[in-house]
Amino acid sequence: MSEFFPYRFDKRFMPMWLGAGALPWRDGVTITDDQRFVATFGLLKVDTPLENIDDAHVTGPYRWWTAIGPRLSFADDGLTFGTNHSAGLCIHFRNKISRIIGFRDHSALTVTVADPVALEARLRAHPA
Repeated sequence: MSEFFPYRFDKRFMPMWLGAGALPWRDGVTITDDQRFVATFGLLKVDTPLENIDDAHVTGPYRWWTAIGPRLSFADDGLTFGTNHSAGLCIHFRNKISRIIGFRDHSALTVTVADPVALEARLRAHPA
């Protein structure tokens, strides 16, 4: 059975995440029945096998201007699907995922799900 981890949407930043097409009743992270990791943010989508996840760790809090909306990292090739500035889960990939935005493929994705600890535990429970 698929598991859905919704984002924690901070309404104060609604123009930014809504402007990117993200919707509270639709977007978040899904672990599918066929063992895939799928994260959606409006029209943007990351879809990779669970076997491609190398590590994950809870991060935050963030500065709001670096965390809200679909963002590229200034430090590396990471991607963020951000809906709040409190906390998220940074997921590192064994093999980079195809670029979603920007010019380079991504080695990591941060998602600001409502329960990053639960998503981290779920990803760690999957045998590598």
